Amino acid sequence: MGNSPVSVYLSSIQDNHKRGSVGQFLIDSIKPQSDLSVVSAYFTIYAYNQLKGQLDRINHLRFLFGEPAFIKAIDPAKTNRRDFRIEDDKITFPIESRLTQKAIARGCTDLLEQKAEIRSMVKPNFLHGKMYHITQDSGIEKAIVGSSNFTVNCLGLGGNNNIELNLILDNDRYRSDLKFWFNELWMDNTGLVEDVKEKF
Repeated sequence: MGNSPVSVYLSSIQDNHKRGSVGQFLIDSIKPQSDLSVVSAYFTIYAYNQLKGQLDRINHLRFLFGEPAFIKAIDPAKTNRRDFRIEDDKITFPIESRLTQKAIARGCTDLLEQKAEIRSMVKPNFLHGKMYHITQDSGIEKAIVGSSNFTVNCLGLGGNNNIELNLILDNDRYRSDLKFWFNELWMDNTGLVEDVKEKF
């Protein structure tokens, strides 16, 4: 017996290190025509690109920014709404990736314009949790909660992955509770949340 490590394949923890990655969980779970609900402090085009095969075929995306500072950094002067930081900070990409950035951004823009609703918390440092909830076309639900933002390294899809702490919710009640929590926050009418899609 002893203290043998948990098998990567049996662990509900996804740490992007020894126990699987959030990115791979999303790749495996996002099926065509899925509905996806996300809470994250950040959104980057390179994370989108890593999941492009799945995201381009979803039915609908609801993205809630937990940190409004990211939204404010998009275009503080409101002079050029397309000129915003949507790259992964502190990551050095090969020159080929830089050259394809425009095409990646175009595909990402199409997804956001055609299939996404985007909202943000109004108050900074108020919502720290991260979550990904998927409802497949078949009605099957998948969900993971924890610390991973929507960036390449936070999802465990890069070459310098963060060690994160995320937990797969493998119980119907937990997934239902999470969806109810998200819907309640998403539909908030007390001034905690605002629609920010026009900023994109």
